[in-house]
Amino acid sequence: MKPQKGQTTIHPKGEPNSLALKAVPVDTFGGRIHVEWDPQAAVTPLGQLSFFIEFLKTAELFDPWVKECPLTYTSPNAPKKRDVLGTLMLSLLAGHKRYAHMTSIRADTVNPALLGMTKVASEDSVRRAFQKVDAEAGRDWQCRHLRRCWEPLLYEPWILDIDTTVKTLYGHQEGAEVGYNPHKPGRPSHVYHTYWIANVRLVLDAEVQPGNQGASSFSRPQLFEFLDGLSAEERPTFLRGDCGFGNEGTMMNAEQRGLDYLFKLRQTKKVKGLIESLMGGGEWSPAGQGWEGTEARLQLSGWSRERRVIVLRRELKREVVLEEPKKKDQLEFGFLETLSPCRKYEYAVLITSLPDEIMTVAQHYRDRADSENGFDELKNQWSWCGFTTQDLHRCQVMARMAALVYNWWSLFVRLAIPGRHAEAITSRPLLLYAVGKQTQHGGQTKITLTSIHGHYQRIRERLVELTAFLRYLRESAEQLDWYGRWRLILSRAFVQFLHGRTLQAPHRLQFNT
Repeated sequence: MKPQKGQTTIHPKGEPNSLALKAVPVDTFGGRIHVEWDPQAAVTPLGQLSFFIEFLKTAELFDPWVKECPLTYTSPNAPKKRDVLGTLMLSLLAGHKRYAHMTSIRADTVNPALLGMTKVASEDSVRRAFQKVDAEAGRDWQCRHLRRCWEPLLYEPWILDIDTTVKTLYGHQEGAEVGYNPHKPGRPSHVYHTYWIANVRLVLDAEVQPGNQGASSFSRPQLFEFLDGLSAEERPTFLRGDCGFGNEGTMMNAEQRGLDYLFKLRQTKKVKGLIESLMGGGEWSPAGQGWEGTEARLQLSGWSRERRVIVLRRELKREVVLEEPKKKDQLEFGFLETLSPCRKYEYAVLITSLPDEIMTVAQHYRDRADSENGFDELKNQWSWCGFTTQDLHRCQVMARMAALVYNWWSLFVRLAIPGRHAEAITSRPLLLYAVGKQTQHGGQTKITLTSIHGHYQRIRERLVELTAFLRYLRESAEQLDWYGRWRLILSRAFVQFLHGRTLQAPHRLQFNT
């Protein structure tokens, strides 16, 4: 069709297509610039990843993980196992939450080679990879490598935190059941039953179960199977959980194994009766942070024995809000009015087998709140709300995969920034993101980094120090086996907790390196 008179021809005869132009003029507030694409350039937005890769290599974490993976292929056209696992790790580190997001790293020609990969696998290859992997074989492989992260830490006094979190679902996935879902009531979900090393933010294990299996009775079999697999030296000082775990089944199993515990109790009728009996009397002692407490003995219906409870109370300095049902799914709010001056308290009841004084027990339970920060980080920054598939098996695989990479990255960050845990939203821009340009000359490969972070000078010094430490382990600690080197790495990562000393060695080494 010929252009009519007065019409402008967008592509006159002889003009190449605009997409093929080397530079495109763009008008900006700073003046006209010319933009061009160079798809062949060896650059990466994750330029500082090479330091993390050195950590994985020196600590011997990545190679054994790939080698022992039960994933197998028979087709000569199938992707390599290392490419699939490397793609998954790169995607998790980049903060992706969907398989489709992996396309954004397909053109990275720098970091895959540093991991020994031949290419970045496609999203379909990664999504289908674990579909036919035996569930038990996959579980053993993942749990074994989770254990490699934290096993030497178990020979120090530690606390095991038990908790659950809800992953809301929006499709027809296996296990998508309606259960307790505080954020989306009535929406199907999965439940993640998770075990933590308290206060150091390391995941011991995570079990994915249908959304209607959020009660502690569904955590109990896996929890005590995990504990039974630990030696006497490795067992925690005590178990800690919220009111979902303050029941006869969990406490009796702990008592049978000689394990102490600290849980919160639901305020049932008999628990409220205990609070009422103590309101007007009892010896209340300071419990820290505005709380005061007293102790008593209590045996509820269904309990096999009487147990120690700590009743805590805190005076309210504000008005008390009342919730009254007005109509279905609608609340009417009011404020409690008192005609004469009086004190208003909020109460909490803890049950424990610990012999510690009230203030210590109360502080132990307040410290449990840190596990909520870990859940928030894993769900919002490490994909626990994403990577959903139709079958529950692959959701379970991805939950443990994210937990493992999260543990690796957390340990690396602690090595670079000793003394504190930096969440991914802070540590990725600081330790991962930087434009890296790779060049080769005279047989030497160089990556030139350009970081726009305001603290790049300080973090550069930290990364140089970390590289020197890892070089020392490779060159000067050759007499040590893997376990000995890993203990040195963890001792440096948790130098603040250990007050500068080296982690204790087990009396009898049971871990097969």
